[in-house]
Amino acid sequence: MNLSMVGTGYVGLVTGVCLANTGNDVWCLDVVDAKVQKMREGECPIYEPGLTEMMRQNIEAGRLRFTTDPRQAHRDADMIFICVGTPSDERGHTDLTYIEAAADAIAEVLLDLGPQQNPKTIVVKSTVPVGTSNYVRDRIREKVGPDIPFDIGNNPEFLKEGDAIRDFVKPDRVVCGVENERVAQQFRDLYEPFVRNGHSIFTMAIRSSEMVKYASNNFLATKISFINEMANLCEAYGSDINEVRAGMCADKRIGHEFLYPGLGYGGSCFPKDTQACIMMGEKAGVPIDLSRAVHEVNQNQRELFFNKIVTHFEEHAGGLAGKKLAFWGLAFKPRTDDIREAPALSLVSMALARGATCVGFDPVASENASQEMGPGLVIAEDMYEAARGADALVISTDWDEFKSPDFGRLKEAMGMPLVFDGRNLYRVEQMRDLGFSYISVGRASVRQG
Repeated sequence: MNLSMVGTGYVGLVTGVCLANTGNDVWCLDVVDAKVQKMREGECPIYEPGLTEMMRQNIEAGRLRFTTDPRQAHRDADMIFICVGTPSDERGHTDLTYIEAAADAIAEVLLDLGPQQNPKTIVVKSTVPVGTSNYVRDRIREKVGPDIPFDIGNNPEFLKEGDAIRDFVKPDRVVCGVENERVAQQFRDLYEPFVRNGHSIFTMAIRSSEMVKYASNNFLATKISFINEMANLCEAYGSDINEVRAGMCADKRIGHEFLYPGLGYGGSCFPKDTQACIMMGEKAGVPIDLSRAVHEVNQNQRELFFNKIVTHFEEHAGGLAGKKLAFWGLAFKPRTDDIREAPALSLVSMALARGATCVGFDPVASENASQEMGPGLVIAEDMYEAARGADALVISTDWDEFKSPDFGRLKEAMGMPLVFDGRNLYRVEQMRDLGFSYISVGRASVRQG
């Protein structure tokens, strides 16, 4: 099948590469010429395990191409996937500027090709408020008139950063919003190679398809906020959230996924999608109290954890001003360089505002964090260098290399053996025996000396 991807961000590039890898001919379209040129040369603009290698293989095979020209991308395409960003403003409202620009460019190509063309299917893959795909359809129809054929579809993505290739090639499910059987069959043909594991392709009404993405992410965000709220209760009453979680998650109706206490969720999806549900509720006059509470609990979790740092230094060291804090982890989660809504950067910003010096290390996100935070955040070359002379270590991302460090080397490097663990990587008893003061989430604190 001939395909085109509008946008080479996280969704567009992963989708284009994976679909090319099953034999489709794919054009990836982007407006930034320098970025397109680098991708033509096999340079991947995002960090995602396995993506660079697969991208280069398909470029060499001639199945994957990059362009800044909409006509070149869309002229022969059977399906055109809109994969552009849909950022939120400060109120949580979704900005459709990039969606509209993509629709207008597609309309120009359709007009240029004329009414004799085979009908193309225009697929909105970006996460958009319910009704947006129909808005795209109507916007294009208004520009091209009644005689040029095309269909509209919706195909939400469910890619976890750090595991996107695996999620795409072995999906839990594929959700496709359609208006007719022709498009439904196109989706089945396109995704059939990925569902031989017995998982389902769901074809449904477009508005339902759009809502599936929001409902899924909102529920997962709810689980994270819930376990953090339980962790805060555990601290207040002397319970251990790890023990509580083990007993609770043994119930097969509950399970273990997304029930890990910590600093809350970040990234590009959960914060934006939760706020989008709130926004859609406001527009429709539907109370969305649970989603609003989920968002508030998540934002408060960072402040609650930071208050532990402030309280400790006020009680034991004369305040935070002038102290050095080391941060292990700057990305919002491991296996990605994405720093959007990263809890670590929220903590760094609050520490800097209190007069602390902040040094950070992340295996892949250091450059992005440095660009975002500027000179206030000093970037270290390795995890032990970051900790050298630090008055405290803050663990903010659970990268694997942080889980079993050389504690002797760490203790020797630090000015004070004090760890604030926002990811509960270590056992309380272990840290006590090693001589660290240790403050985590939902568990008893260890204070030495």
